[in-house]
Amino acid sequence: MSTLWVYLRIQLMTFVCGIVGPIFLFVYFAAQPDTTIRWMYWWGLLITVADILVALAITDSVTRRDRETAARRAGQDAS
Repeated sequence: MSTLWVYLRIQLMTFVCGIVGPIFLFVYFAAQPDTTIRWMYWWGLLITVADILVALAITDSVTRRDRETAARRAGQDAS
């Protein structure tokens, strides 16, 4: 499976589980400028970036495992 598709599936799941980040950003930008909700911008940004980094780390782990498994199978077939 393409690494891009693996990443997109994992990214969608992290956004489902961490939907509060994008919701905070949406509310911050949809509301009128107000200094009392500035925290929503920073927390929304932090949570959204964390979701993206987690998805990248999981994708790297999954693709590395798949490559190692394929290499082991190729080594066994050669024997």
